[in-house]
Amino acid sequence: MKFIPQEIIRKKRDGYPLDKSDIESMVRGITDESVSEGQVAAFAMAVFFQGMSMQERIDLTVAMKNSGTIIDWPTFGFKSGVVDKHSTGGVGDKVSLILGPLAAACGAFVPMISGRGLGHTGGTLDKFDAIPGYDTTPDLETFVTVTREAGCAIIGQTSDLAPADRRLYSIRDVTATVESIDLITASILSKKLAAGLQGLVMDVKYGSGAFMEKYEDARKLAESIAHVATGAGVPTVALLTDMNEVLGHSVGNALEMQEAVDFLTGKYRDSRLMQVVFVLTGEMLILAGLARDIGEATIKMNAALDSGTAADCFGTMVKGLGGPVDFVQKAAEYLDAAPVEMAVYPESAGFVTAMDNRAVGMTLVAMKGGRIRAEQPIDYGVGMTNFAHIGDKIGPDVPICRVFARDEEQANMAAERIREAVQVGLDRPADRPVVSERIAGVA
Repeated sequence: MKFIPQEIIRKKRDGYPLDKSDIESMVRGITDESVSEGQVAAFAMAVFFQGMSMQERIDLTVAMKNSGTIIDWPTFGFKSGVVDKHSTGGVGDKVSLILGPLAAACGAFVPMISGRGLGHTGGTLDKFDAIPGYDTTPDLETFVTVTREAGCAIIGQTSDLAPADRRLYSIRDVTATVESIDLITASILSKKLAAGLQGLVMDVKYGSGAFMEKYEDARKLAESIAHVATGAGVPTVALLTDMNEVLGHSVGNALEMQEAVDFLTGKYRDSRLMQVVFVLTGEMLILAGLARDIGEATIKMNAALDSGTAADCFGTMVKGLGGPVDFVQKAAEYLDAAPVEMAVYPESAGFVTAMDNRAVGMTLVAMKGGRIRAEQPIDYGVGMTNFAHIGDKIGPDVPICRVFARDEEQANMAAERIREAVQVGLDRPADRPVVSERIAGVA
């Protein structure tokens, strides 16, 4: 039967389920551009309003995965242990920088395909771009070689992985159809599944600094991703984690890279960041068959950090992808640092009771350390460090954070925004869990 895009659009518009062949035909048309931009937009809008069943989501994800190259790790000699993690993003989220080499040091292989920051959320690739010479777009041979030698390689999406997603997302971005759990699920997973994973851990964040601010929305996305990925053949576990405050103590690309190096070398390890890193990495080790449970995984992770093996894996990865051979030892010498440092003190003493974490992220954007449009250049050296956590006491002698800016005007602007984003009260708020829930996919 001849493929008629408008008939599939009409079918979904009227609330009828699409069968596998319908979805495969539409994805094929999106990829080869036989389906017009207007038809892609209409299809996205129909899905946005009518939704998709779990089977439709699986079929869409698999079809988008199959629209380009699929990496077959066993053909390169990786018989087992190829796992990855993906995050929905947040403010100060430098988990991947630590998790990749930590999992590798415990015996896993982590070929991680990451993205750039947009809006208030930071991007993993932007943090690696802060390292001189680091290549986030290597060829496949280099990607495989570094993964083999370092145990991990963190790069960006190549043009031949899930090309249907690239076109569909670009159209969703300008047609107000981004906020669809069905389409978000397929977009995230098509790229991850094309990377040939044997297991995936998903970090779905909720709160003021997350893409999904409401817990209920984040939970729906976590369930969708876990079940769709598992149904598509990749065992997946999703964890819901808190993003109501900065994760770790720094915000800004070079500053977060330095924090990650300090974590791996043992110079400083923020307790909330460590909880998230250990739970996510532990789940990866279990999926890879390298640990029976979180307890055994924790023993292995502590050993990998204490021995310096995790830091070594990070250094090998940086070197393999074009960065300095001594980056771990001399990170501060290689990373850009804005020259003006300013402590940001609160207007009154007390406990940090709440934080508008999105506003913190947008402060970095206002300093040109983030971007609103994908093509915008960013300043890697600006940002904030030593951020107080919710529940910490601050006052005239204890700042909210320290700002690193290009000039005093920029520093003052950032300081004012940070003061407005942080609420201070006389009573210490109750502690909140950093990791709230675990959802395992069901095939």
